[in-house]
Amino acid sequence: MGMTRENLAVCGKCGGVNRLPPARNAGDAKCGKCGSKLFSGHPADVDAQSFDRQVTRSSLPVVVDVWAPWCGPCKMMAPAYEAAANELEPHVRLIKLNSDNEPAVAARLGIRGIPTMILFHGGQEVARTSGAMTAGQIVRWVRDHLPAAA
Repeated sequence: MGMTRENLAVCGKCGGVNRLPPARNAGDAKCGKCGSKLFSGHPADVDAQSFDRQVTRSSLPVVVDVWAPWCGPCKMMAPAYEAAANELEPHVRLIKLNSDNEPAVAARLGIRGIPTMILFHGGQEVARTSGAMTAGQIVRWVRDHLPAAA
């Protein structure tokens, strides 16, 4: 019998790493450092440092939506991405990365077109997809690549 491993979630506001006890409802969890809700259903826009912390320090799967303000399909997909966050949290963390603000991260990720969604788990890229999707398609895509987690 495996031990139940505590999940770690990174606060979208302050970057604090929080333990999520399996017995408690993670959806109600607040950051021990700044008191913000850990899961709000609103994917946080992250900078390079925050992106790295979310991907490397969180034990939860992390989906990043790489977008830019001038990208029409990105703007069209934003409400769907938020709806997907409402459905997938607190088992999966959804974040947004503005490629105009963080070109070095976008380059490191090898982004060729936007919107691009990349799914990370355990600090590793698990899957990626490009092009705007509906909330249902996003949820299905994440769950197809994480059968155990979501």
